[in-house]
Amino acid sequence: MGQQHEGASGLNILSVQSSVAYGHVGNSAAVFPLQRMGFEVWPVNTVHFSNHTGYGEWRGQVLPSEDVAGIIRGIEERGVLGDCDAVLSGYLGDASLGEVVVGAVGRVKGLNGVAIYCCDPVMGDAGRGFFVRPGIPEFIKEVMVPAADVITPNQFELEFLTGVEIEDLDDALVAADEARRLGPETVLTTSLRRTDADTDTIEMLAVSGEGAWLVQTPMLALEVNGAGDATAALFLAHLLRNSTLAEALSMTASTVYSVLEETRRTGSREMRLVSTQQSIVEPSRRFEVRNIL
Repeated sequence: MGQQHEGASGLNILSVQSSVAYGHVGNSAAVFPLQRMGFEVWPVNTVHFSNHTGYGEWRGQVLPSEDVAGIIRGIEERGVLGDCDAVLSGYLGDASLGEVVVGAVGRVKGLNGVAIYCCDPVMGDAGRGFFVRPGIPEFIKEVMVPAADVITPNQFELEFLTGVEIEDLDDALVAADEARRLGPETVLTTSLRRTDADTDTIEMLAVSGEGAWLVQTPMLALEVNGAGDATAALFLAHLLRNSTLAEALSMTASTVYSVLEETRRTGSREMRLVSTQQSIVEPSRRFEVRNIL
């Protein structure tokens, strides 16, 4: 990545995402893992809901983009924006929020030349299609992804960003390379399902100038919200710790698997982030990665 960060102590992450009071999605899925790893997090919420909208009913509000911009401006007025080591963004309720994020990234990088921007381009998923407002996917592709150093799309999102239909590993590598041509140095593809892999597995593929690595974990029978948000946060955290791409991929996949395995065991609809917090820093089971390029 080129940045000169040492450990997690003293590192600050500005995280601009949605938030829920009950459960773990958006900032409610990203902040605790980052803090547990020793990072200072400055959470800026774009929505604050009672719970994830997947329950069918929820209360709360979407924050106007000017309010979100005002909160970031208030942080800047404390004179600390130059101490920000990374910006993390996820789900956007409106394209105007994307403009606020990209503007903040520009100001952070203007003050700290080694700061990085990790964009989780939340747009949709296989089987569900797009679940964001019209115009957001195009804004993410044309504005946010080119501004990012790291992106963490799922397979559906990567296919949209690149126009590459992913059937096998070669397709996934071509798509990752196409995504890197848009601007990011590093592409983490999550929820990769390819025809030339075991059907009872799911994979993550990380590609950068360092090379390409693949990690495979067993497919768990559960539906849970926020796993992608936690994945993006963990991957960014390990990169900031100066982990190699292979180490960051292995640790991220191992932690997410541990959390989801316990979530399935307890029958919870929400990730068991707190009860599995030790696995955030030291996963009980480590999945090895394979260098494929």
